[in-house]
Amino acid sequence: RSAGMASSPCGSGNFDSGLEIKTRSVEQTLVPLVSQITTLINHKDKPNKSERTQQAIQRVGQAVSVAVGRFVGVGEAIAVENEELKEEMGMACFEARRAGDAIAKLTDVGMPVAPLVDGRKTVFSKRTGMVKAARMLLSSVTKVLVLADRIVIKQIITSRNKVLVTLEQLERVSTFQEFVQIFSQFGNQMVEFAHLTGDRQNDLKDENKKARMAAARAVLEKCTMMLLTASKTCLRHPDCESARINKDGVFHRMRFALEQVMEIVTDARPCGETKVLPLSIYTGIKDFKSNVEGLHEGLYSLPQQALSDQLEAVVERTEDFTDSAYTSHEHREGILQLCQLARQDTDQLIAAWREALSLNAKEATEEMELSILKTCQSVHELRRELHKVAVGRAADLLKLHAEHLPLRALKASGGEGNLEAVAECARTLAEQKEQLMETCRLLCHVSGTEPLEITCMHAEETFHVTVPQIISAAQTLALHPSSKIAKENLDVFCEAWESQLCDMGVLLREINDVFEGRRGKHSANLKMVKAVKLDTEEQSSIAKLGLELRLLTSDVDTEVEKWEDQEQDIVRQGQSMSSMAYSMYLFTRGEGLLKTTMDLFHQAEVKYCTRAPSPTPLIHILSFILLYFIQESIQG
Repeated sequence: RSAGMASSPCGSGNFDSGLEIKTRSVEQTLVPLVSQITTLINHKDKPNKSERTQQAIQRVGQAVSVAVGRFVGVGEAIAVENEELKEEMGMACFEARRAGDAIAKLTDVGMPVAPLVDGRKTVFSKRTGMVKAARMLLSSVTKVLVLADRIVIKQIITSRNKVLVTLEQLERVSTFQEFVQIFSQFGNQMVEFAHLTGDRQNDLKDENKKARMAAARAVLEKCTMMLLTASKTCLRHPDCESARINKDGVFHRMRFALEQVMEIVTDARPCGETKVLPLSIYTGIKDFKSNVEGLHEGLYSLPQQALSDQLEAVVERTEDFTDSAYTSHEHREGILQLCQLARQDTDQLIAAWREALSLNAKEATEEMELSILKTCQSVHELRRELHKVAVGRAADLLKLHAEHLPLRALKASGGEGNLEAVAECARTLAEQKEQLMETCRLLCHVSGTEPLEITCMHAEETFHVTVPQIISAAQTLALHPSSKIAKENLDVFCEAWESQLCDMGVLLREINDVFEGRRGKHSANLKMVKAVKLDTEEQSSIAKLGLELRLLTSDVDTEVEKWEDQEQDIVRQGQSMSSMAYSMYLFTRGEGLLKTTMDLFHQAEVKYCTRAPSPTPLIHILSFILLYFIQESIQG
């Protein structure tokens, strides 16, 4: 849940604790709602309100009820179309409607209220009832959104299943004509699957899952072209063993990537396994420093031996650097010296710690404070040295292999039909692969964030599996040197290798940015969203919503002159939202300043700041209805 919910007077209690919000679209829809309802409740603390303000608040309460009613209408329509959610969605919609009605009644100035000391009345005398209604509204609205999100997951699963069925058909084809027909269908299915999973990736709150999704989708994207050429080669040379091995490898990678996507989307792992990242040196040092610095606050926070064991675990992992045949003698000695210094400083800290405990000290002594600083500094220097070694190694390798000489030699040998030369080139490429894989492991140790660690592991795996596929493609070409299809196939696999080297360059820059404090949004393997026009159904939905918003907000606009001066900022913000609603309507008619969906989304971000565009049509519609109607109605 968001921090706003936790601090809200209506953010706990009856709020359904069993609902886990995993996507930004749901969370960002609820955060403003929590804030606005909290503001509505807090009017209880402002008893001296003018008659105009009381009337305005009543209008807001009624508008909330209307907005919730429309939102519930969409939820009920979803329930009708999805039998498996009908009961749960129906109950959630019923509770939301009831809560909306309750808020309208509690803000009605005509309702009987208890007099205050000065004889005046307030709309919110029954604060308890308002809090209860707010809790019910938040709980039920969240339930509707989470249930709607299940449908998005169902769409992805259905799309994946279609892809798998067609993939099996492609694997069994025996003629070019049959292959072309099925691959055309497969291509359309992959486009749909890519859109659905791309939207999901952008919507995920968990950055680790987002990075894993990006890695799996990158595999699927690259393998789609590989599958085309590998299958064509196998059909052209059906008795060629290397062509069959090459094709089988592509199908295996695609199935594995599809399974990874499903694990992320459904939050499930085979046999109940839990995905745990291997502990990196960066993470080990961060945890170690945290425990060391924790001694400032208390001397009994952890056993002394635990601190020593933590450091030894970090030192043990530095063997990935010191044991490498590619690490220079100078760098190896530097790492070993820094490890020894960290040990010495930690031993001195533990000695000062023991002395402080023997004196029954309640806080860190001056000697301890000095030892804490020295220990933190020594492990920081160790991390800096490891970063320099890993990044330097990666940069050197990328520069060395920028000309792709092994690939050029492999292509030439294959085209000449020289199997012995292909074998020699394959050995050179395999050595390059080992260097790159080891470098990825070192980068993983110093990456600085878990999403970047995931990307490093993906890069290592990609280098590992791509080389055997390149070699099998080269062997096929060497056996059939005049085959244009075999040559095209080798080119595709070589391009995938070159692409991965480019991705590694991007990864290297991101790791450097994190280390130097320029920590930005993780972008490895992500593509820019193209600005496109909405389809007819989406235009129709937003057009209808835009018109309804314009009609509803016209009444709000007339209230501007009636509110007190101190509330003008709130009103101006309401006017801004009303303007946005009308811009949406003009957009669907092809008029106004908004020309593409990217224009629409950018405008929404400007108006709502924290409100990002919902990435799925279903959540998109629900979020628009809830945000625009509720936010416009109850700001203040």
